[in-house]
Amino acid sequence: MEAMTFAQKVLSRASGREVFPGEIVSAKIDLAMSHENAALVLRAFDEMGAKEVWDPERVVLLFDHRVPANTIKAAEGHQAVRAFVRAEGLPHFYDLREGICHQVLPEKGHVLPGMLIVGTDSHTTTYGALGAFSTGIGATEMAAVWATGELWMKVPRTFRFHLNGRLEGPVVAKDVILHLIGMMGADGCDYRCVEFVGPVVDAMSISGRMTMCNMSMEMGAKAGVAFPDQRTRDY
Repeated sequence: MEAMTFAQKVLSRASGREVFPGEIVSAKIDLAMSHENAALVLRAFDEMGAKEVWDPERVVLLFDHRVPANTIKAAEGHQAVRAFVRAEGLPHFYDLREGICHQVLPEKGHVLPGMLIVGTDSHTTTYGALGAFSTGIGATEMAAVWATGELWMKVPRTFRFHLNGRLEGPVVAKDVILHLIGMMGADGCDYRCVEFVGPVVDAMSISGRMTMCNMSMEMGAKAGVAFPDQRTRDY
């Protein structure tokens, strides 16, 4: 067996076989997250005739974008999601004032290294800071995940940034990722799994790594990852 990238390792485990970059696979999802757009997912879920969520323990729903609801339509969406949560008995629902989704999931212990996580938010890549392969998907795709627990996707190629040196003075992780985005452009890492390694990343806090992975999608990345270490375990 040839050496595998991080993306290959996670997607091989999730699909139950060895996979290669560029290949289309059907992968079992470890965790599925949606915020207010769960109302759109719910509509697609109903339209496809799905009867129940495949695994309530693996679905996390929360409100963070329109809090409190700023329109009647938004309020109705909140109500529809709350009713769905009650009907399905979903245990991981965070209502108003719990926080931003990409902070809540790690802080509540939903994210672990090696997980395959999808979310209906483009910045779902954030969870790569804890060693997960996490990526954003659309509402219809998420409806299929709710119903089956699986999703097809292309195994991404990998782009590795090895960051040497150290951050000094006012320079922080946000400056680093903005510099990389400026170098690569909006599509410079299109559909790549971006790996952040090296002394600069090793010295970063988890919040700094979250910033790096969160914004990796701004250069087209499918996922971003900082590999787990003692700092990750301490977190």
